[in-house]
Amino acid sequence: MPKRTLKTEQDCRDFLSGLKLFGTGGGGSPDAGFEMLSAGLAEGLELTWIDAADLPDDTYSCTAFGSGSISEDTPHDLKGIDELGKKLGLVNKHGYSAPEVAVRELESFTNCKIGAIVPVELGASNTPAPLVSAARMGMALIDGDYSGRAVPQDMQTTYFLKDIKTYPAAVVDYWGNVVILKELASSEMGERIGKMLGVASYGSVFFASMLLSAKDTRETIVPGTLTKSLELGRIVRLARESGKDPIDKAVEFLEGWKLFTGEVTKKDWADKEGVMVGTTHIKGTGDYQGHTMEVWFLNENHVTWLDGNPYVFSPDLIILADPKTGEGYTNTELKTNDQVTVIGAKVYSAFRSEKAIRFFGPRFWGFDIDYKPIEEVVK
Repeated sequence: MPKRTLKTEQDCRDFLSGLKLFGTGGGGSPDAGFEMLSAGLAEGLELTWIDAADLPDDTYSCTAFGSGSISEDTPHDLKGIDELGKKLGLVNKHGYSAPEVAVRELESFTNCKIGAIVPVELGASNTPAPLVSAARMGMALIDGDYSGRAVPQDMQTTYFLKDIKTYPAAVVDYWGNVVILKELASSEMGERIGKMLGVASYGSVFFASMLLSAKDTRETIVPGTLTKSLELGRIVRLARESGKDPIDKAVEFLEGWKLFTGEVTKKDWADKEGVMVGTTHIKGTGDYQGHTMEVWFLNENHVTWLDGNPYVFSPDLIILADPKTGEGYTNTELKTNDQVTVIGAKVYSAFRSEKAIRFFGPRFWGFDIDYKPIEEVVK
């Protein structure tokens, strides 16, 4: 299949727009993502990805991603990172090159040459980061990811569902600290250690892990998701520019449903153990006047209640978007009085398994609620 390339600033903005929608409230900072992509264009990098089928059989891939809280207290661009460093007496040594450093550290530790990178998820910075890193390092970026959306933990990935070990892993922060995770007791412990390293590093760390053969890469990814993100963002923009309803076009593309429209009345949140957790409260407007919806998030949106009753849950996608522009909201930027439309869509089929629901459904997040597929809820 032909590779896809971001050639212009508009391409980058369309890509980010699609990623924010698939990010389901998380996936990292759009400001950071745009800074990364803009810098890549300015450097003359080829910001491109290839189909996994075109990856040579003797090539090994890894994933590279940021891990930490998306709260308002975490830096969301280079300026914020530099300012935090000054307060702490630290130097921003790596900046946005931290994922590249992590990949090289993983290569060095494993003595294995890496030729391709796979995004761990779809998100406004956690997808641009491996894209730009791969371009700078002369590696291929695979058109796919391991989550089919944004997720807060390793346990919501296809490699976890296949019992693939998440170690060894290299972990790097902005300030120059490097940690090698040689062995892990479990994926859950690896996730916990990673988040605690993020807390220790004042917000975020960057991982390189999941060293896989070309064959295993092809069999593990959710395929085609980068192209799908670009197409979704472009469709939303073109609808907006032509005077059509961008929400309707997004719902149509996602084969999803419009779940609610209203105004944010309150957002409760806290930065807890390396993640942002809280609830968005929405009062209905228009056709939903007199109704309410609550959306609980742990970085990403996971549980909703309609008029106080359990409604739609992850692993299905719960997306909050601007009803006028069709642009998705991250939970970092969402604020009181924002107008929102809540969109729901089915998750990638692999995440409907018993194991996936056990680690991705409402009971995993601590709620005494059984998962019910979105298509059954809304029919």
